Amino acid sequence: MQVKHLLLIAILALTAACSSTETVDENLGEVELYQQAQADLDNKSYTSAISKLKALESRYPFGRFAEQAQLELIYAYYRNLEPEAARSSAERFIRLHPQHPNVDYAYYLKGLASFDQDRGLLARFLPLDMTKRDPGAARDSFNEFAQLTSRYPNSRYAPDAKARMIYLRNLLAANEIHVAHYYLKRQAYVAAANRGRYVVENFQGTPAVADGLAVMTESYQRLGLEELAATSLKTLEANYPDHETLEDGKFTPRETEADNRSWLSQATLGLIESEAPRPDTSRANRDVIRQYETAVQDLPEELRPALKDAEQPSETRSWWSYLTFGLFD
Repeated sequence: MQVKHLLLIAILALTAACSSTETVDENLGEVELYQQAQADLDNKSYTSAISKLKALESRYPFGRFAEQAQLELIYAYYRNLEPEAARSSAERFIRLHPQHPNVDYAYYLKGLASFDQDRGLLARFLPLDMTKRDPGAARDSFNEFAQLTSRYPNSRYAPDAKARMIYLRNLLAANEIHVAHYYLKRQAYVAAANRGRYVVENFQGTPAVADGLAVMTESYQRLGLEELAATSLKTLEANYPDHETLEDGKFTPRETEADNRSWLSQATLGLIESEAPRPDTSRANRDVIRQYETAVQDLPEELRPALKDAEQPSETRSWWSYLTFGLFD
């Protein structure tokens, strides 16, 4: 996307934010306010509609349009790309009117607001991988749609909510796999295996189950747990024989073993090693060191010289010695 397009989007967003402070004529009656708010909604002037609906609710809290205005305010916030305000308004309506005949609509809009929370203005123009985004909003949306379908299974909004729940479940499972591969790249094999197992146990029926089994197989192989790796691989081969990690009947790990050496060490084939990493200075590490020093002080005197001798570092060759193959040692 060109920079001018991004600037145009930013200007439009700022213009919308500034125009949200519209003043409403104080002489308008209840019916006139409601009619003008409806006209604004029909014209997609959501910012103006929000101002009039809020004014209608505050000026006539017990009027005949008060409850309807609260419902339509949720919709106006949602269409105006204000998901937090939409969710807050929906929660307020559900709390105040739990027996309202259209309360299922409030549950539905609340789920939609969370569903689109990560799909803001920029997301409409930029190619974003939703599996790599924070899954918090997706999880909230799934739970809110689940409340709708469980409490109002015959609602007109239930079929759409169920379809979105399937998508969200697949999205959450894919996000877990993304995190598992992040752990694999950093050699956190236990954490990766746990993520893979979590997907297999909790997201049955999603495409990510095969990836979960592959992650488990790779993690267990790296950890040397051959029996667990063989079990995971056998399950993968039996249920997903066409998975990308299976080539000619053999398992091919997706992540290569990381080389933790510095670039200087790799470039010189190990002749010049980089300096040892700086010691951990975290609070936890300092506590461990303090405990160790306390334990050393508590040792009998006859054991301390032996301990000091054992702590002496072994003789190591300098980088100059490696570079000259020991000719100038």
